[in-house]
Amino acid sequence: MLDAVDRPNTENIKTMPDLTALTLAEAAAQMRAGQLSPIALTEAHLVRIAALNPTINAYLTVTAEQALQAARAAESALQGGEYWGPLHGIPIAYKDLFDTAGVHTTNGTQFWRDRVPAADAEVVARLHRAGAVMLGKLNMHEIALGVLSDNPHYGPVRNPYNTAYAPGGSSGGSGAALAARLCMGALGSDTRGSIRIPAALCGVVGLKPTYGRISLRGVLPLCPPLDHPGPMARTVEDVALLYMAMAGHDPADPFSVDRPMEDVFSGLKDGIAGWRVGVVEDAYFGMAAPEVQEAYSNAIDVLCALGADVIRVEMAAIGELARQSRLMVSADAANLYREQLSREPGSFGADVLARLTGDADGSAADYARARHAQALVRHQIGGILADLDVLVTPTTPLAAVRLDDPDQVAEGRAKLSLFTGMFNLAGVPALSLPCSFTDEGLPIGLQMVGKHWQEGPLLRAAYAYERATEWYTREPNL
Repeated sequence: MLDAVDRPNTENIKTMPDLTALTLAEAAAQMRAGQLSPIALTEAHLVRIAALNPTINAYLTVTAEQALQAARAAESALQGGEYWGPLHGIPIAYKDLFDTAGVHTTNGTQFWRDRVPAADAEVVARLHRAGAVMLGKLNMHEIALGVLSDNPHYGPVRNPYNTAYAPGGSSGGSGAALAARLCMGALGSDTRGSIRIPAALCGVVGLKPTYGRISLRGVLPLCPPLDHPGPMARTVEDVALLYMAMAGHDPADPFSVDRPMEDVFSGLKDGIAGWRVGVVEDAYFGMAAPEVQEAYSNAIDVLCALGADVIRVEMAAIGELARQSRLMVSADAANLYREQLSREPGSFGADVLARLTGDADGSAADYARARHAQALVRHQIGGILADLDVLVTPTTPLAAVRLDDPDQVAEGRAKLSLFTGMFNLAGVPALSLPCSFTDEGLPIGLQMVGKHWQEGPLLRAAYAYERATEWYTREPNL
């Protein structure tokens, strides 16, 4: 860890009331009713972090004293009759590319190991104003350029369901921390799937909102035309609570779009009877592993039982076109890190360096073709969604891969973002939530996609599916 940690006493971890088992929404209701102490809730999470993080390696920095100070302030406010909203006193954590004032923000790199920002990212500031308590900063794939979170500088994040496996990435620390109950909510970022992939592989929920809906100011970039910050949590309702505190126009962010905000809780629990739900059965999505295909088929059956009308759609050509986004990401990243690449290329890990110097080695014409592909993908996906209420696909073609198996690692790097990256190109909101488990006990994710600026209907569909199944109640045996 990078900062000194005041470790709570872990002797009573087995006997103390397990407040970390509460959902964010449950904790918020108890907090508002005066039945839950922000200090006790924060301490419970710090105890669990101290006990489990050495195994999971989800946190790079634990801000224990800062968290306890914020919890004391939240408790004092409650005692004085103040209630700041559903995030009042709720312990959350941030992927280590969100700037946090006075706290290390490394972007998973060696060369920024000692970087300490002077100001919070806008989204962090919004969450703090809403009353959230910061537990610390989360491990990630170096510079967010990868899908495994096998960080060469700080060690790999490990999947709580089986620590021999990767949690996905690049927001791997966020997914793992949630699955292990080391926080109640987390921030991730998503350029080709980096929120949804770890959500799928760790059995939690992750939302990539519409491009421009959440401020990028103070978020270390990878590929600005595709970067999306977003919330992650263990349930759809918890993600919705975080989203409402995070989203909205930021006039100081050139990528932020000034659009009216909807209340995503209006109709959240009203179901999807009569909705038109798009499903894909084509060669591109057919590359998914058999267990993923079976889980997807079963999820479609659940949606039909909920009263949805299933509409078959064809997306194979879009999927192949969207593969060109890999060049955009690598080229933009190589431009952002050109000084470090020229001065000290050895400061990057091997896989990221290969992406920066290999995948990015294209001509201006190649990059122009990739940007043109983005316009086509955006147009074609928009056309498909125009006739649907929501589109549903598998989140990833396969479940988590073993960190010690070079063949599985190579397959994960090649395939895990194939079903997610196209929706970054389109800029539409997309969400992953649990829909099954493999025979080895590893989570499988279901991806839901909505129209631009329609996070409300997307969350409504996800909530309906989630509550019709028991997958969200599963947790790892730690």
